[in-house]
Amino acid sequence: MSNSALFAASTEGSPPKKYFVNFNQDFTSLAVGNKYGYRLYELSNADNIEHVYEGDPAEPFIIERLFNSSLVAVVSLSAPRKLVVCHFKKYSEICNYSYSNSIVAVKLNRTRLIVVLEESLYIHNIRDMKVLHTIRDTPPNPAGLCALSTSGDMCLIAYPGSSTSGQLQIFDGSNLHSKLMIFAHNSPLAAIAFSPCGTKVATASEKGTVIRVSSTEDGTKLYEFRRGVKRCVRIACLSFSNCGEYLACSSNTETVHVFKLDSPLNDSGPGTDESTWVGYLSSYLPTQVTDVFKQGRAFATAYLPYSDVGNVLGINTLDGKMRLMVATDEGLLYIFNMDPNESSILNLYKKHYLDGRDPKKECSTTQGVHLRSDPISIDDDSDSDSDF
Repeated sequence: MSNSALFAASTEGSPPKKYFVNFNQDFTSLAVGNKYGYRLYELSNADNIEHVYEGDPAEPFIIERLFNSSLVAVVSLSAPRKLVVCHFKKYSEICNYSYSNSIVAVKLNRTRLIVVLEESLYIHNIRDMKVLHTIRDTPPNPAGLCALSTSGDMCLIAYPGSSTSGQLQIFDGSNLHSKLMIFAHNSPLAAIAFSPCGTKVATASEKGTVIRVSSTEDGTKLYEFRRGVKRCVRIACLSFSNCGEYLACSSNTETVHVFKLDSPLNDSGPGTDESTWVGYLSSYLPTQVTDVFKQGRAFATAYLPYSDVGNVLGINTLDGKMRLMVATDEGLLYIFNMDPNESSILNLYKKHYLDGRDPKKECSTTQGVHLRSDPISIDDDSDSDSDF
């Protein structure tokens, strides 16, 4: 389920989620929403994340920032059919659109803005916000499952091709035509993520035990990872690292798995020939059993203090070191150290509270957010307006 869908669903009978949390496309910014409005944080320093903006509307359940530009798209619970796009440093609204049904997800890159309804998708040109194409009569998608590649060279959209099985539809967002259907899983999809360059797409099903990575060119299965064996889980998030070499997966359990994409399934490297123990067993055991042995296991693992907490993931370099970031709908950001050369249990480096509470009153692993005291200049964009 998408994070925005989790937040919205919490108003319909399930325990309320305190916060909406969402990283931008390259994990350099974090959006945090609650019933009063939303905040944007810059993520350049692991010790002190910087609060750069606080805005309306109240009860936002979708907040999408375009990289580190000033463009932000917001949908609120009070107007779930209305998308507002604003330039937050100029305090100006660029446009707003109303749709026939409630919005369940919004995705941005430097050329397209995608608005997902339960049974249709709208593709906007991000330069002028005009609707270029509408994909109608999509399979029911109340969770808002959708991924948009971030690379400017390959604009791809991925969404479920079926509500009863794990079919994945890949759509060419530049040329506006269907590209590929991937039969990724037997069970319906639960999570989708593109690699940074858009050449790979990761998927997980509602069963939650296996993560597959496929080629977006021809649908070939490149990697298969086993998240678990004993129990099925609800996958919360899939996320590639900015370098494209790692894939993180979280669920409704307290465990976050990080997989390393180093040996594709079609490689004839170690573990695939008959001289290995897997190759030897393949001669005697059923295919389903030997397939489990061949599936990759987690390269690294992080543990959260609680289970059943919605979260989003990001892997990025902060302060010259690789970090795993986990933002939760309890209003917390966990930052773990990650050594790319060593498989391990990841150590917690910092815990940030996203509500501005006093870190001196918390434990030693807690670090409070750093709030800007100076006025935000409308001219201090970290990148130019040409980014959107």
